[in-house]
Amino acid sequence: MSAFAAVMTGQGIGAISTIQLFGDSAEAIIKKIFKPAGIRPAKFKTGKILLGTIHEAGETIDQVTIGCEASNSFAIHCHGNPLIVEMIMQLLQRRGATLITAEQMLAAQQPINTIALEAKLAQLKAKTIQGTKIIANQVDAGLSKIITEWLENIKTISLDEISTQAELILKDSGTAKLIMFGCKVAIIGPPNSGKSTLLNCLASRQKAIVTDIKGTTRDWVSATCQIEPLSVEFVDTAGLDEKLPAPNDTIEKAAQQKSVEILEQANLVLLVLDNSQPIEQLSEHLLEKIADKRVLTVLNKSDLPAKFDTVNLPQTLGNTVQISAKAGTGIENLTEKIWQICGVADFDLKTAICFTTRQEKLLRQLKKAKSKSQATAIITELLNGQV
Repeated sequence: MSAFAAVMTGQGIGAISTIQLFGDSAEAIIKKIFKPAGIRPAKFKTGKILLGTIHEAGETIDQVTIGCEASNSFAIHCHGNPLIVEMIMQLLQRRGATLITAEQMLAAQQPINTIALEAKLAQLKAKTIQGTKIIANQVDAGLSKIITEWLENIKTISLDEISTQAELILKDSGTAKLIMFGCKVAIIGPPNSGKSTLLNCLASRQKAIVTDIKGTTRDWVSATCQIEPLSVEFVDTAGLDEKLPAPNDTIEKAAQQKSVEILEQANLVLLVLDNSQPIEQLSEHLLEKIADKRVLTVLNKSDLPAKFDTVNLPQTLGNTVQISAKAGTGIENLTEKIWQICGVADFDLKTAICFTTRQEKLLRQLKKAKSKSQATAIITELLNGQV
């Protein structure tokens, strides 16, 4: 009886780390250290994704997901803190596993199919435990299951039905990618509206300089926070205001240009406005910058007398939440709004999605397939093509 364990992710601090456990005694070791979530006992069946905790002597080390890749092969996805990874590796060693390198582990395991290999690689980039579970579910269920059903029923299924299913997969993938690979949120608004204070509140530490002077933030500052199931990078930007910068203020111009770039990359915009000031603070210049973005209007400084009339807000900014970043109130409502707007509040982790550029490209081709033979070729490549 033997087992081997290796850290498959790179060194350093990351959101998620992956430990591979392989060998004929791997399952026995896992059963000793893993406690499943819920009351039902864990069934270590190939293709299953298990959520629970790694523990020793009654003490929880970390929450993890375990991908049961084969009867003798398990992928343990834990949080990326190097101390946690080291504790789990030492525990595996005490339970009888031999510690080896990632290269040695890959050489020891038998080749796997294309989607399974893509899943292994994608899981190394995942930012959340939920993200690793979504990816793992595509190997024997999710995407693989739908593709297999297409091939098995290609004679009876219509091209329209395949196209509709492919479109749904692509749509759901957009939401899933936020859970798997992270969400960037741009914090914008007129100067002195409380953007930096909000970032500090979300990060629970001093990240940005906060004063009562307009235009204090001259460069962008970011903080990554876990708002399960999302890993969110909040980026505080220089104030976007049509009266700034002055013609000779090249530093201010550069800061605002960087703000525009961040805005373009953002999955969501938090438009922070001062609830204690009139609506005149909302300039046409600012509205133009966010015209095509998903926006949550954050009415800050709710601890002060309100002067902002939401009735006059444009319809595109009608999704609002009131907070006081200084007092730390309303933040739970803010995070709930972020979940809702990003579509992750009730997202089923077992949903069929694509998680690589190759898969997305082929699904888009499949939507436009003109014949069954063309569709069959694309579906076959989707399942068995080269990575």
